[in-house]
Amino acid sequence: MEQAAYVSRCADYGNFIGRAFCEGGPVMYLILIVGILTVFLVLERAMSLSKLTLDKTSLNENLFSMLLRGDIKQAIAFCDSRPTPLTNTLKSGLVQVMNKRPDEEVQVAMDAAVLRETPRLEGWTSFLAVFGNVSVLIGLFGTIVGLITSFAGVAEADAATKAARLSAGISEALNCTAFGLLVAICAIVAFGFFQIKIGRAINDMLESSMNLMNLVVSNRDKIKY
Repeated sequence: MEQAAYVSRCADYGNFIGRAFCEGGPVMYLILIVGILTVFLVLERAMSLSKLTLDKTSLNENLFSMLLRGDIKQAIAFCDSRPTPLTNTLKSGLVQVMNKRPDEEVQVAMDAAVLRETPRLEGWTSFLAVFGNVSVLIGLFGTIVGLITSFAGVAEADAATKAARLSAGISEALNCTAFGLLVAICAIVAFGFFQIKIGRAINDMLESSMNLMNLVVSNRDKIKY
């Protein structure tokens, strides 16, 4: 009777998600927590990276045209008006140029800025990979629990309820596996996507700093201090 009531209660859910959570047991809520954290982190990283990245081509055209005119103070003010890892890196070099420091110190300042700004771009992105692995393990844990429950129930049940208990335990196991894998796939795909964006942003900082260094070396005589 208890098993029949359980099956009937889960069948009352009109949608697939609700029924899956009912059949999946308590472990499904652990997977749900990891899924919520994954969604939160994906949204946070998407918004943060949109604020921390700029179009490199447009920025370099505006900034380098100021340098070609020798107006380094305007170039620094331009970087201050758009505080991102890329502009902060270039500003570090421009400040050294304005202070009439040697070329080596200009490059070192920009290299240090790249190292300083990279963690801002990365943020908590690595936790997406952690969430992906954890959700798989939690799903596996739910699968094992479901199978143990299933076979334990069959061993203790009479012939009339064995099939119902077995199907309920297998349903719990498979639902945990499916939703654990679903969260893992979403987390790992998001992790890969953000890694590509972060890598491009770091490459933009390195490339722009090298271009700035070349421009400064060839136009030192035009700079207005």
